[in-house]
Amino acid sequence: MRAVVLMDNVSNNPALTAQWGLSIYIEYQGRRYLLDAGAGPEFAENAKVLGIDLSQVDCGILSHAHHDHADGMDTFFQENAGAPFYLREPSGENCYGCKDDFLEYIGIKKGLLETYQNRICRTGDKTELAPGVYLLGHTTPELDCCGQMHQQFLKIADQFMYDDFRHEQSLIFDTDQGLVIFNSCCHAGADVVIQEAQAAFPGRKVHAIVGGFHLFAMPVDQVRTFAHRLEETGVEHVVTGHCTGQDAFEILRETLGNRVRQMEVGLEMEF
Repeated sequence: MRAVVLMDNVSNNPALTAQWGLSIYIEYQGRRYLLDAGAGPEFAENAKVLGIDLSQVDCGILSHAHHDHADGMDTFFQENAGAPFYLREPSGENCYGCKDDFLEYIGIKKGLLETYQNRICRTGDKTELAPGVYLLGHTTPELDCCGQMHQQFLKIADQFMYDDFRHEQSLIFDTDQGLVIFNSCCHAGADVVIQEAQAAFPGRKVHAIVGGFHLFAMPVDQVRTFAHRLEETGVEHVVTGHCTGQDAFEILRETLGNRVRQMEVGLEMEF
């Protein structure tokens, strides 16, 4: 498996643009996948610099319905004539975050889902995209506690409720080395994401998890507690960035050592 980061908050290459967002290109068993499309067209510009042809991607996946992962989707549809884009069934244009005591819209670009409805496929709790390639939605109950912690909301029938991340899904590859999990923000906690994968694939070890962990605003003591929970899952490799935050990354390194690697634009991974 080969994976290349097309967008992240960090770039150490002046030819590659960084922004608050995430997009990862993945090749596995002769098929090409795009996980998320960043916050705009910049991920596609980075793809060109890196020699990646988005027109050859077989399918796209939206990890969750936030703008910094979804708002480049229209660029992808312009670059690629036919690949479907997989969204979790409950995904809509209805995500909000609290900032300075006001709710602001943080969801998918308004009108995008209707404009490209013929390219969008909806997924259930567990969807097989190809042999050994799956999308897995959250099954852990009462995840609205995570929405309360992050102060993120869903607007349902003109009412605001804490986000239970029903619109979030993991992209999982069942490889010879074990499960390789991509989850772009892990709002429910990377340890919860791993536990859900282990429950869905009994007896399979978790080789790697790749994505943001949404720790950038979490108090230090809570990050340390999380790091120990992550260690207890037995995950062998961790590649993280985007919403993890540099301070939290350093704490993860203290606990997990060289098992943890920093994500950045242009990073190429082999599993």
